Order: sequence, then C-alpha cells, then structure tokens
Amino acid sequence: MAFDGTWKVDRSENYDKFMEKMGVNLVKRKLASHDNLKLIITQAGNKFTIKESSAFRNVEIVFDLGVAFNYSLADGTELSGTWSLEGDKLVGNFKRVDNGNELKAVREIVGGELVQTYVYEGVEAKRFFKKE
Repeated sequence: MAFDGTWKVDRSENYDKFMEKMGVNLVKRKLASHDNLKLIITQAGNKFTIKESSAFRNVEIVFDLGVAFNYSLADGTELSGTWSLEGDKLVGNFKRVDNGNELKAVREIVGGELVQTYVYEGVEAKRFFKKE
C-alpha cells in the first residue's frame, strides 16, 4: 500500500506550538524537535503495524482500521481512539485519557512525502517524512 515503507522525519511546521498546547514542557519540546523519528509502516488488509524509533523510544503499534485502541505518546500522554481510511488518507481520531480533549491526526502521501498533520485545541502542526 501507499503508506508501506520506512519514513524518516525531514522537517516540521508549528510542531513546537502544538507540543506546547498539548502540555509538553520546554525541555521535552526541545528534545522532541530533534528526535530523528523513523516510522516503518506495513499494512495487511485492515491491519497496520507501525514501528516508531527515535532518540527517546522504540515502540510498535498494531491496530485495525476502525477498532479503538490505547496509545501513549512519547511524553507519556495517554490516548484512546481509532484510525480509519478516508479516501487516500489515514485519519486518526483520539481523545486524551486525562482530560477528554480531542486530537486529530492525518497521514497522507503528498508529492512522495508522508505528511502527518496534527490538530489539538485549534493548533495545527505538520511533520514531513521522506522515504528511505
């Protein structure tokens, strides 16, 4: 599928403001802006496996489209929600476990790059990944 492959973060837009809105402290935001995040994505039907590796952690996330699951962000924020396929976009709708606020994430391929867009409390950020 289009998302399959190894993707390395290339650049970000408004990521610091997004993390600040999420409640991530200054030190963690500075570290996260240089996390060298790599994603290895594989899809088999409705099942996705995403291996995230960065300077801070290595984690494997396995989920089925439309099936709710729990996930922890690198800063420890707990989320619960689902990923779905809307056209050629992978759309995630999550709620924070601690406060119930919504986090929306969209992954799409644009011009050969994997673009992740996050929206939380009116703040939008993007991370751009190049295929390795």
